[in-house]
Amino acid sequence: MEDLCNSSMRFFSDQHLCFADIIPPSEVRARIEVAVLNFLRILTSPAPAISDLPLINRKSSNRRVSQGLLTEVSWIFLSHSFCTRSLMRANAAKAFIRVWKVMEMCFQILVQEKRVTQRELFYKLLCDSPDYFTSQLQEPNEEVVDCSACGSSGHAISGDLNLLEKLILKTDARYIIVVEKHAIFQRLAEDRIFNQIPSILITAKGYPDIATRFLLHRLSRAFPDLPILALVDWNPAGLAILCTFKFGSIGMGLEAYRYACNVKWLGLRGNDLQLIPEQSMVPLKQRDLQIATSLMSSEFLQENYREELAVMVQLGQRVEIEALYFHGYDYLATFQSNHREPNTTSKSDNFKLQCPGHYCSTNNSDKQP
Repeated sequence: MEDLCNSSMRFFSDQHLCFADIIPPSEVRARIEVAVLNFLRILTSPAPAISDLPLINRKSSNRRVSQGLLTEVSWIFLSHSFCTRSLMRANAAKAFIRVWKVMEMCFQILVQEKRVTQRELFYKLLCDSPDYFTSQLQEPNEEVVDCSACGSSGHAISGDLNLLEKLILKTDARYIIVVEKHAIFQRLAEDRIFNQIPSILITAKGYPDIATRFLLHRLSRAFPDLPILALVDWNPAGLAILCTFKFGSIGMGLEAYRYACNVKWLGLRGNDLQLIPEQSMVPLKQRDLQIATSLMSSEFLQENYREELAVMVQLGQRVEIEALYFHGYDYLATFQSNHREPNTTSKSDNFKLQCPGHYCSTNNSDKQP
């Protein structure tokens, strides 16, 4: 556990930046073994005791934002603040045991030299130790539909994403467009938007998972000159999704620097409301207001985004991207081609997508001469 406390580096004069060590599996196993031996040594000493577990504090009060000095990329990080889990306190006993259960399972996985996702790990722990891990499964009394059998457009990137580091990536795209919704992604793919705007389309099908953020960060390093643009709903949840891509999250505060990208907000924006019929606007839900309050309290939210959020709350309305279909199902491509985004990081007041006289696609089978 001492390694955990020392896993930090000096950041500003009064802060430490805590980060996750990226180390070989053999060293992870060794650290787990040392933690167990230290625990047993104290337990079997002449004055036996059960030592507390120091853990990084992942509450919002421990959140900070690193502003890039030589780059536009900023990210959330966790400062050097710890909380403890103790078996001696009733309200922390389960959390104490959960930490050891997770380490036990991780050790078994490392010994077997297997790779698992965090979700796979969670469900394995849920099956092995149901008393300590709460199920997130909800199955109402309705017919269950297997969505995986429905098929989808695009190409799903699967497997070990670390292999992306070994690939030499090439593209003639001019933009990377991150789409919040899979349905919108499908529409853009069917409209072959990449022929009008040479671009790479990416979707996480909702809230961004680690794999999608990893892939986007890899592309941003491979093609540093390509602007990354986000197309999300005009509501607090859409802005929260954009901010997760842009800054990271508190839950992954130890590794946010590995995934943060300089994502710009393409739409929907407040100045797009003139394109939306009034009947397509939907009242904000209580959950929307909770997300808005959380975002407003975040020091990383830049001023123009804060103003957008204030307009949402003031109007009490939300607008989904699909509302643009009022102008026709092919209007999304036109919207993106003509859209302008306020840019707070450059001398220019606006960002504009530029379409060349002839178009190239990132899909080799669709290239035009």
